[in-house]
Order: sequence, then C-alpha cells, then structure tokens
Amino acid sequence: MYRIGIDLGGTNIKAGVVKNGKILAKSSIKTGKNRPYGAVIKDMAEQARSLAEAAGIAPEEVESVGVGCPGAVTGKTGTVAYANNLGWRDVPLGPVLSSLMGVPVKVSNDANVAALGEALYGAGKDYRDMIMLTLGTGVGGGIIIDKRLVEGNESKGGELGHVVIRTGGRLCTCGRRGCLEAYASASALISETVKIRRKTPDSALWKIAKSVGEVNGETAFAAEKLGDTAAKKVVDEYVYYLAEGLMNFCNIFRPQAIVLGGGVSAEGRNLTDRLVALMKAGNYGYAGTPAVEVLTATLGNDAGILGAASL
Repeated sequence: MYRIGIDLGGTNIKAGVVKNGKILAKSSIKTGKNRPYGAVIKDMAEQARSLAEAAGIAPEEVESVGVGCPGAVTGKTGTVAYANNLGWRDVPLGPVLSSLMGVPVKVSNDANVAALGEALYGAGKDYRDMIMLTLGTGVGGGIIIDKRLVEGNESKGGELGHVVIRTGGRLCTCGRRGCLEAYASASALISETVKIRRKTPDSALWKIAKSVGEVNGETAFAAEKLGDTAAKKVVDEYVYYLAEGLMNFCNIFRPQAIVLGGGVSAEGRNLTDRLVALMKAGNYGYAGTPAVEVLTATLGNDAGILGAASL
C-alpha cells in the first residue's frame, strides 16, 4: 500500500512516497511567495506524480495523500481556515488536491503531523501516549493518545505553545501574554541571548556570535559550555520555563513520553536531563504518578512526510 505524505511549508514543500513506514522516494520544491493557492496545489499534485514515477509505481497505485499544513486546519473538510505564512484563508486544500490526484486526501496541522510521524516511526514508537513539542520559530504541539492523533473540535486543538505559563508576561505572536511560545521557542531564546549579549561585552557570547545576525538557538548553550555566566543565566531561564510547560502537560495528559523536536532539541541530553531534573523537583508532576520520559525527536524533516502519509 503506497501513500504520499506532503509537508507544506511557507518556503518549501517536502513530499515522499511511503510504504510500511519507509520513504521510498522524496523531494523538495519551493512554495513560492504570494502565489494563488490553486497554483501551489497544482505544484503539489505534480510533485506527487513525479515522486510516484521516481518510486517506480503507477499513479493509480497511490492509495491516499496526506498533507501537513501550517495554521488552522479543519480536518473533516480538508480546509485551511487560516495559514498566516501562506496568506491563505478558507482554502479547500483537501478537495482541490483530491480532484487533481483522484485519491482521498487528508489534511492536518503540520505540528500534529510531525507528532504522528514521531509516534508511529520515531522517538515515540514504543509509547502509546505521547506529547510532542517543536521548539522552532514558534512552539508547535501534537497530542497522541492510544497511538491516535487528538486534534480537538474541528481539529483546532493541540495548540500547546499557547498555554499561559506567566500571566501578564511577554507578548506572544498570538496576541496574548505569557504563552509558552513566548518563553520556550527558539525565537524567544535568541531574543534573550541578544539582550544579555548587549549587556555583557566581556561575555563569550561575543566570541561565538560576532554580530547580532549570527546569534541563533545554539549560541547561549555553546557559550555556557565555555563557562560563561551570562549565557548560563539565559539557558537556565529558558530551561526553567520550558519545564514549567512540560509539567502542565504531565498533569493534564500524563503521557508516557514527551518528545522534543525543532532546532533547540539538537542539544539532546544536555537539554532533556535538565528538564527531567526540574520536573522531578516540581514534585506534583511526578509524586505518586508514573514518570514521564523526555526524549529528542529522531526523524527530522521526515517526521512531517511520514506523519502526513499516515493520516
């Protein structure tokens, strides 16, 4: 049974032919800015057909297509209600792509799709209940219960990056204050690194990032490893707030594991071990209840393709 998974992003469209959890062929094309949605969906259909050919299968052997899309998606209808970085509103992505491909098409939020991929084939494959957070420009989330994706009413749930962890705190891109995304995204980490770098001209942060433009999600962690106290302050605060968010998810969902993806997750055990220590110290998240493992995602960009194909 061949399925095609498509990870639609504001910059690139990544897609692959999948059979039994294995990607047989994959490709990436440019999305293109400010284009009519019909042109983008047509490109997706052509990309899918080319991939089928590359995998050595006939188009009619493709059973279904799944798409992970940024923004708010209505799963039942396959409609993209709103996707800011695509400039889309009320776009019938699923129906249009289905008509072009002649097969069923399912659409879900991209973070949900990545979570499903990791749950079935990646870091979460040995767990039935799992939460995934992607620590990138924002904080995406996905909830897996009994190996199934939980999306909420009209598929508009699972926005884990927008739980408030500090009332009246930093302004979030969603318009609220104090969201986890405003403290635990790579963007938040970069912003705090830039601030403290400016205040500490003798810091190792200047050696690692000689200009503001060179500061990224790794900068503070790298400087901390050199013994820099200013960088340690940034990292400690970042990990503290992320742990607060994770404890909330432990108390609400009590998953077997939380999987971290996105650029910041590349810190691996240097990040996850510190999070677990803080979560244990938080006590209620652990006392008298099963411990929740904190793991690093393993599939990278393939998570979106595999998860989409599995929809």
